[in-house]
Amino acid sequence: MLRGGRIFRKKLTLILLAVFCVPFTVILLHRDDNEARLEDELTSEIAQLIRQRVAQVEMINQPRRRDLALLTQYVNRSLPWNNTNGDEFPEHSRLLLDPERSQNLRLPNIFSFLPYLLNNPLSTVPAFVAGQGKINASIVLGVPTVKRESQSYLLPTLASLIASMNEEEKNDTLIIVFIAETDIEYVTVIAEKIKKQFGDALQSGLLEIISPPSSFYPDLNELRVTLNDPVERVKWRTKQNLDYAFLMMYAQSRGMYYVQLEDDILTTSGYVTKMKNFALKKEAMNLDWFLLDFCQLGFIGKMFKSTDLAYIIQFAIMFHNDKPVDWLLDPIIETRYCPHDTKKCNQIKLLKWIHFKPSLFQHVGTTSSLKGKVQKLKDKNFGKLALFTPHKNPPAKVTSPIKAYEQFTIQRAYQGDSFFWGLMPQAGDDIVFEFHTPVALHGYRLRSGNHENPSDLLYNTTVEIRPVDFERVKESLKISSSEKFIGVGEFNDLGIAEGKIDASLFGPIGAVRLVIKSASKNWVIISEIMFDTGGG
Repeated sequence: MLRGGRIFRKKLTLILLAVFCVPFTVILLHRDDNEARLEDELTSEIAQLIRQRVAQVEMINQPRRRDLALLTQYVNRSLPWNNTNGDEFPEHSRLLLDPERSQNLRLPNIFSFLPYLLNNPLSTVPAFVAGQGKINASIVLGVPTVKRESQSYLLPTLASLIASMNEEEKNDTLIIVFIAETDIEYVTVIAEKIKKQFGDALQSGLLEIISPPSSFYPDLNELRVTLNDPVERVKWRTKQNLDYAFLMMYAQSRGMYYVQLEDDILTTSGYVTKMKNFALKKEAMNLDWFLLDFCQLGFIGKMFKSTDLAYIIQFAIMFHNDKPVDWLLDPIIETRYCPHDTKKCNQIKLLKWIHFKPSLFQHVGTTSSLKGKVQKLKDKNFGKLALFTPHKNPPAKVTSPIKAYEQFTIQRAYQGDSFFWGLMPQAGDDIVFEFHTPVALHGYRLRSGNHENPSDLLYNTTVEIRPVDFERVKESLKISSSEKFIGVGEFNDLGIAEGKIDASLFGPIGAVRLVIKSASKNWVIISEIMFDTGGG
């Protein structure tokens, strides 16, 4: 009988998985002495996930119930067979539809705290949207970005987030990039850069881009000065709070969990599965957590159930002019869960705000979105990442007029001993790799910048090769070049240049040259140099 019960539970588990499409539940098919216990745990996990899905659906539908009731009254009133003249229309219905006579209680809403939104019916509608409208994701990653004074980390951040996922994780995740600017021309430029680098992610539904209308924000010159902050800082953090609120309102119906990120971070492989499994484990333990924390810094890596986002949104809107949103997390937990006893409250916080170690996200930016602010914050629990990728390249003499910083020379970088770190390149500077013996070159990969200095990239730089039999190649390609170098590629917006080379067309290659076309405001790092001479 016990064996039959276990078989029934396993069949029930498979049916529930098929119906609710829970992609990250692991089906334990291997039978051992602990099978009954494992199946019970699995059934419990699935039940928790189903409850979470149901709660999410209820959260999405709840605000629409009153709207539907009002709409029904309006429709019924307009039907000719319902005798809807003023005298015969039911008194309770007329009270419901007449705001001046209605005795219904009116709950506070977004317009109670941001009354200026009533001036424009499109104030809460995104001004720009690009994507496939993906829904029912398990995890939604929110990435707000703004115009920075000198440099942007957005593209490297997206590259790290996407490259660190496998296909299964991509299918079950949604990344929403919130360009928190109201200049639609600027928004369009940034969106095009994202599309250029991550077109496949946009097409598949993994990535979505939105921006807010200008009418969503108040007149920032009319804000109260709070916390004794400078006026510019008050404007900055007030707008940031509203940015978070807009992004969360847009994201809350798109997935089961929401993770708040920033536009100047990097992550590690498998981070999505690690977050899912951690959340799943806490759900199975019946822990009514409020926040799972995957980074120790600020508002980075904070996971909430989508059903709980309303609390964050409400607080961010109510106190948008008063405190930064990450300062509001403690008060939210204290208000919602804590008794007056401070000691008990601290114990409760440990169960509501749960930290994951090691951290899954690292802050890499140094230029803040607040003008003049420099922040070199690092999460010590993240661990270290390699600052360069070594390769075995063919022997070559490497020269460049770009002055190296200390021991970080281009020759050592080429040999795989370190990375190259050079002072600000100028227009016309180059880096030449002169092979000791001509090689059959099949491809190349050159990467600039690294995790600690993501903005030290090569911009507007071409990759050129010098075939040994230049005249033959010149005639085959029908080019009229006075130099013996032929362009085969360039560095993209991520600071990467890679490509294949037709060795049968170009023949042996004597040298490769990188040519900088315009001066840079930053130093430059080359963290990977790979020349493929093996046909792979």
